[in-house]
Amino acid sequence: MQPARLLPMLSWVRGYRRQDLRGDITAGLTTAVMLIPQGMGYAMLAGLPPIVGLYAALVPLLIYAALGTSRQLAVGPVAMDSLLVAVAVGAIAETGTESYLAYAVLLGAMVGVIQLGLGVLGLGFVVNFLSRPVISGFTSAAALIIGFSQLSNMLAIELPRTHHVHDILLQALGRAEAWHLITLAIGASSVALLVVLKRAAPQVPRAMVAVTLATFVVVGLGLHDRGVAIVGNVPAGLPALAVPSFTGGDVLTLLPAALTIALVAFIEAISVGKHFARLGRYEIRPGQELIALGAANLGGSFFGGYPITGGFSRTAVNAQAGARTPMAGVVTAVVVALTLLLLTPLFHYVPKAALAAIIMTAVLGLFDLAEPRRLWRVKRADFALLLFTFVMTLSVGIQYGILLGVGASVLNFAVQTTRPHFAVLGRIPGTEAYLNVERHPHVVRDPGVLIVRIDAQFYFGNVTFLKETLRALEEAASEPLEAVVLDASGINQLDSSAEDALREIDRDYRERGIRLLLSHVKGPVRDVMHRTGLLATLADERRIFLRTHDAVLAASGDYTGRHSSPAGPDDPRDPADRIGCGPLPGAA
Repeated sequence: MQPARLLPMLSWVRGYRRQDLRGDITAGLTTAVMLIPQGMGYAMLAGLPPIVGLYAALVPLLIYAALGTSRQLAVGPVAMDSLLVAVAVGAIAETGTESYLAYAVLLGAMVGVIQLGLGVLGLGFVVNFLSRPVISGFTSAAALIIGFSQLSNMLAIELPRTHHVHDILLQALGRAEAWHLITLAIGASSVALLVVLKRAAPQVPRAMVAVTLATFVVVGLGLHDRGVAIVGNVPAGLPALAVPSFTGGDVLTLLPAALTIALVAFIEAISVGKHFARLGRYEIRPGQELIALGAANLGGSFFGGYPITGGFSRTAVNAQAGARTPMAGVVTAVVVALTLLLLTPLFHYVPKAALAAIIMTAVLGLFDLAEPRRLWRVKRADFALLLFTFVMTLSVGIQYGILLGVGASVLNFAVQTTRPHFAVLGRIPGTEAYLNVERHPHVVRDPGVLIVRIDAQFYFGNVTFLKETLRALEEAASEPLEAVVLDASGINQLDSSAEDALREIDRDYRERGIRLLLSHVKGPVRDVMHRTGLLATLADERRIFLRTHDAVLAASGDYTGRHSSPAGPDDPRDPADRIGCGPLPGAA
């Protein structure tokens, strides 16, 4: 394997152009200005000291720049991962304690190991189990949970940390007399400013503007002495190298959360990365992205960071500001490092309400109303899956809500494959083409011949369904059956149970004087039939055809085999070459 594929940095460093430097520097500075207050806010959401958000925004950026294949993806703390960390770690440790921080760092390491393992083993396909309806329902519910979780910082009152948003809202309303109105004013005005800037001046680093203005107001009016909660002392200096401590019990306890975060984080990053790669007309490699994110999470945990991924809003800003290569991420990391070394005293008076406002406005984009409307119009089953995931996430929590959504998605898929779509076919008058009789009532059906198409793989799970379907169709036929033609154009796979069932169906039909004929049998299905000898039997008896029309003609005794040479039982040719209408390609 080429070194550049293992270390993508070699590729962009070798081909780095001077004209790219200006865009990368501008984008790196702009993204850093956005990332610094966001990182602090998201760390607070995770129940961690704000400085940990900056630790998580340092080393991972450098590692991703070396290993990632996206030119614009801006990695760092995000709202979703932060809340998942809060849910998982909050269940086993008290917020603000050393053990809480240690568990969060360990979670980052575990997420990194899982992502690295999936990437090295080529198992990135497991994210396919997170279907779009599941993700949409999950993120919309999570957006509500994240947003309401910040009410305590917006109102300066103690509220329960729970996924039951109605409990948070009711308790907040019930304690209206305890609201700190100055804190609420700062938070509400910060939210308003962020929303206005996003619409009126999207290029402006609105998070930094909001935090800066709120801090000036707090300092200028001395509001920190009037009950407004501030960040307080932020330790200066770069994070120290330390191996995350853990026990086997810790790993087992955090494993479900680590798996969830690893998959959700990869989904978010790959979705964002593909979007901007498509705009930039280049390709990213999902497997390498898993490795890059895994290494970034693992490396970040050795420097006090917690789980990170690529965020949409920061990546959009990074791209719009002119990022051409991952060098923009290196510039961002340098700015974060300088901030940790020189500028941490400036964060002392940052009001927590302003950071809460950043979080609340950031998650507005997670709440998706368009997708449920689209699914209701396009496919109700997917809408039901979205709604189920949404309700479960709000009912049992973020961590288990998505797992239940995935389980429902897999169950739905299993049900669909065990009861696949099928169609009874009829011929279009004057042609040799066949269509579904339910959708096209004008088609013609040959008396005594039943033509059925199964649109799914034929395996042990739907064997009974096929038998029952054929039996029901035979009972509903207006005339006694003389032949059944199975159009196999929709069957991609055949397992041993299904092959045995096919023989059983054929044997039953033989005993009752009904011929079973097959058409459009694909290569992988023929391979199984060839190894069992069924293909040879059907070919010898002229009961397998390339075209459905030829099978129907043979069923009614009108097929002459004019397109193929005669072949009897003693024909030495391969059975695949003795099928009606000439030889078949090996893997059609």
